[in-house]
Amino acid sequence: MDTVPLWALVLALALLILFSAFFAMSETALMAANKYRLRHLAERGNRGAITTLWLLERTDRFLSLVLIANILLNAMCAALVTVIAIRLFGAEESVVTGAAAAVSFLLIVFAEVSPKVIGATYPEPIAVATSLPLKGLMRVGRPVISFVNLFVRGLLKLLRIRTSVDPARQRLSREELRSVVLEGGSFIPQKHRSILLNLFDLESVKIDDIMTPRSQIEAIDLEDPIDTIVEALAACYHNKLPVFEGEINRVVGILHVRKALALLRSHDAVRIEQLRALLVPPYFIPEDTRALDQLQHFQEERERLGIIVDEYGEVQGLVTLDDIIEEMIGSFTTSEPDSAAACSASWNECGECLLDGSTPLRDINKQLGLALPLDGPRTVNGLLLETLQEIPEAPIALKIGGCVFEVVQVQNQAVKQVKLLRPAPSRRFLVG
Repeated sequence: MDTVPLWALVLALALLILFSAFFAMSETALMAANKYRLRHLAERGNRGAITTLWLLERTDRFLSLVLIANILLNAMCAALVTVIAIRLFGAEESVVTGAAAAVSFLLIVFAEVSPKVIGATYPEPIAVATSLPLKGLMRVGRPVISFVNLFVRGLLKLLRIRTSVDPARQRLSREELRSVVLEGGSFIPQKHRSILLNLFDLESVKIDDIMTPRSQIEAIDLEDPIDTIVEALAACYHNKLPVFEGEINRVVGILHVRKALALLRSHDAVRIEQLRALLVPPYFIPEDTRALDQLQHFQEERERLGIIVDEYGEVQGLVTLDDIIEEMIGSFTTSEPDSAAACSASWNECGECLLDGSTPLRDINKQLGLALPLDGPRTVNGLLLETLQEIPEAPIALKIGGCVFEVVQVQNQAVKQVKLLRPAPSRRFLVG
């Protein structure tokens, strides 16, 4: 070693530190790389991404290579620094101690912390770039790696530690996927992110959460006079109408309004029998059906409208394919002139919001960012009646879910209109 020039020793030390930094940076980058992004690149034919995934499938061998290389390189660095220090300052005990401290500092700064920070900052580019040489080194060092892993597996088996990964544990849950979508805000447009989040929520939404309630169903009664039916058809807002006899629970079919209007244009007098001939069989849906399941049922049955019934067979409401789609992507159609106003809610400058009693609680929570309870009644009217245990007489106010509800109008044994106020310490309210 005395015949080797000093500059050659320093150059060798720099190269050893560089190689050690390479392995440390590669290890951190591969462990921190986003597997889904790598799979996307691999599907597009990126050779580096394919190789990176190949290395990640053999984590035990890859880590063995990195650790063996780092240990050998660091030991050689320590030896070289000691030789350089002795050549420069002599073989004293203090020189050897100082050399050990110096090599520790060099390795920590230049071969460990700095390269690992870089690898964690740019994981995918570094992992893709370093995967090919690492794969080659793994093949070259296979005998040594296999020899080391033989003892490692024996130790892990003795400690009863399983190294095989259950594929089910690698799958993301719905909540984890939701977090991925939320964290990808800078990459996913706001509208697309909203659709994805609504799709995740659709699994927990029941069909009666988004249905048109029984009291708001636009329908035709075959026992009405023919002139009344004709007027109702001419003024209706929907393309399909439920048809019943006498009362809403006796639904006999669904009428396509366009076909009925074609019949009305004829010169002959329209008869009930002619309207009955245009009816198609009704499609009934249990009220506990989940919205996502019903979307699939609509597709399988080639239906677009269903009548929701309870366990006793009584009609509770009506739901269409458009209702479920709007739950995912937001409202895009308006069937009635005042439907948009009834379903929209926003705070005014005074922190107040005027709501219809039939407004769904889910819509209020979404549009106003509240947390009103959803495990009971579905509408504002139902929530107030359940809380008060009686039909209120306006004016009265109560606090639910942190918000103050002021009953403005009561009509036909139901709360017709409510003023919602943001909670504030200065406001006084009565608890019902």
